[in-house]
Amino acid sequence: MELRHLRYFLAVAEEQNVSRAALRLHISQPALSRQIKDLETELGTALFERSANLVRLTDAGKIFQHDCRLILRRVDDAVEKVKQGKQQQVRIGYASSPTSEILPRALALFQKSHPDIAYSLHDMTSRGLLNSVRDNKIDVALTVSVAPGDFAGLGVEQIGAYEMHVAVPKGHRFEKLKKVPLADIAREPHVTWTRDEHPEGYSVLKKILSPYIDAPNISIECDGAPSLITAVESGKGVALVFETLAKIAGKRLVLRPITPSIPLLPISIIYDEGRLTPAGKNFVTAVRAAQRKPKGKRAVVAV
Repeated sequence: MELRHLRYFLAVAEEQNVSRAALRLHISQPALSRQIKDLETELGTALFERSANLVRLTDAGKIFQHDCRLILRRVDDAVEKVKQGKQQQVRIGYASSPTSEILPRALALFQKSHPDIAYSLHDMTSRGLLNSVRDNKIDVALTVSVAPGDFAGLGVEQIGAYEMHVAVPKGHRFEKLKKVPLADIAREPHVTWTRDEHPEGYSVLKKILSPYIDAPNISIECDGAPSLITAVESGKGVALVFETLAKIAGKRLVLRPITPSIPLLPISIIYDEGRLTPAGKNFVTAVRAAQRKPKGKRAVVAV
């Protein structure tokens, strides 16, 4: 017995006529009659009393009709839940270090306002985030947005702007300073992000240090926050990072402000406006509500 047998049976029961039921189901009358006969044979009882132009349910048929309706209703409900569940999901990509403050706050607001919408989180590189939005592998991305030209054709909304600090291992001479001069930072070996996957990282570092040196001395390039924290902690060099890295590094590193102060670095949410689902739009709304208003009117750096 298959679901189609139940649907055929209900159609005949409701129409009380095999010809009308066949038209409704878009199958031939002989085929429908054969399916009903097979169903009765499998059940071992007659479901209909037949006359020349009319079929009526037997007592067994009336019982079966009630249960069939319940079964098919449950099946239809299950299918609808799956369809809604597929639509009510948001695939969120993010850069872990710069979004460690704003993303948890946005997710808390989103879960409170839309508890029935599921989401998945994807920690990715800058290039990975951009490519994944364009390829529809994720719905939205929270990322550094210092190179506006990279996001051509996409929706881009700035949601925060953060200071850069210098990260050093414990015991480093910078640890004793309240603010570290950029001229001193420029002379240090640097831990930075891989240029292939985080091209903006090197560009920003070079721009910040350009008044003091021609090019930064890169000791190692890292593909993510965990490896960068480990490299700095092990003494490979210092790193210019978002102030929010402190939330990830904890007590493993020492972060200090730099002087003179430099423009803030922007964080934005990006998405493909033509593909953004209603669930994705709801998440964007939550991010807007959680956005960080930069203190003062300091400019935002761009490369």
